Amino acid sequence: MRFRPCIDLHQGQVKQIVGSTLADDDPGRLTTNFASGQPAAFYADLYRRDDLPGGHVIMLGPGNETAARQALAAYPGGLQIGGGITAANAGTWLDAGAAAVIVTSFVFRDGQILYDHLAALTRAVGRERLVIDLSCRKGADGRYSVVTDRWQRFTQVRVEPATLDLFARHAGEFLIHAADVEGRCQGIATDLAALIGSWAGIPVTYAGGISSLADLTLLRDLGQGRLDFTVGSALDLFGGTGITYAQAKAFR
Repeated sequence: MRFRPCIDLHQGQVKQIVGSTLADDDPGRLTTNFASGQPAAFYADLYRRDDLPGGHVIMLGPGNETAARQALAAYPGGLQIGGGITAANAGTWLDAGAAAVIVTSFVFRDGQILYDHLAALTRAVGRERLVIDLSCRKGADGRYSVVTDRWQRFTQVRVEPATLDLFARHAGEFLIHAADVEGRCQGIATDLAALIGSWAGIPVTYAGGISSLADLTLLRDLGQGRLDFTVGSALDLFGGTGITYAQAKAFR
């Protein structure tokens, strides 16, 4: 279990937002917990100096490409990149310094898995440099489904062992945001953590709702020590009060 730092970009600025409020058709819904005065490259350089590889840069919508490239240049080979990744552009992001590309929407359409897109991505970058984002929300039936388009659109793909087994044949890692609790600093999605923690396969990074060291301890226990983690709004680095950056780095 290790800390995976993050750089979330919205309109070119490093921000922490409440994930479920990000809606293309209603920008007034957006709830922003933190907007940084520092550029993305500032955080990337910090992670480089502290030897924290495997973090991710997520581009939430358009207007983030320049900031993302600057972050990758500040920590070449140390960060993964996600947001609008396709088989056509994935290689250019690796050339820009990304350690891996993160993909969701490109491999789904109308709620279904696009196996040809998935195969094209694997050919383009190689399995070990592909991270599949299975970020999810809980439906009315109490089960978690993968969501795409910045967590707005439900797919018919369930987050369950069979799904993890399927995608693990094509990817080197998973990134899983619990989108319902993302940015709320009110605790982790315990049922999701237990579900993905019970699966023993490729590395998985959990994100969503972490607010304190107690949450990290709970995540470690529910995840059986298998889950890496990222912390956003609760981290003092992003204006939070629940966990210090030093505590996140040291947690095991």
